Amino acid sequence: MDISYQDVLRLIKNGNEAPDRRVEKSNEEWKELLTPEQYRITREQGTEGRLTSDLCKLYEPGIYACVSCSTELFDSTTKFDSHTGWPSFTAPLKSNVIAYHQDDAYGMVRIEVACSVCDAHLGHVFPDGPEPSGLRYCINGVAIKKI
Repeated sequence: MDISYQDVLRLIKNGNEAPDRRVEKSNEEWKELLTPEQYRITREQGTEGRLTSDLCKLYEPGIYACVSCSTELFDSTTKFDSHTGWPSFTAPLKSNVIAYHQDDAYGMVRIEVACSVCDAHLGHVFPDGPEPSGLRYCINGVAIKKI
């Protein structure tokens, strides 16, 4: 999938693409479905510790899905070692599986990425990745699962 940082900025300004489906649950339902750490990251916009995810070192072929709703998000062919301590990808599987939001928390201006199907916080996207996209989707490993 071809996407540029300019595309991401346009989506923030003009609105994200509609997902193929929606999954909505109450906070209590998410708490029953997710571990406390998964809930903290995906529902409370948390961040896991640097280098704590086993997914940082996993480069086997496969698809990575949202831990909350199982939406397929990333292909392993776009995964790379960013040396940041979090699993990183250059592009999502489809343009409508990721939602982009400006994040001004902690005195920084970043772009949050979330699952567009269930609104799970995944991480952030930065314009310092390798070609072809030049993007680095910096993803909390606890927010995704390899399928």
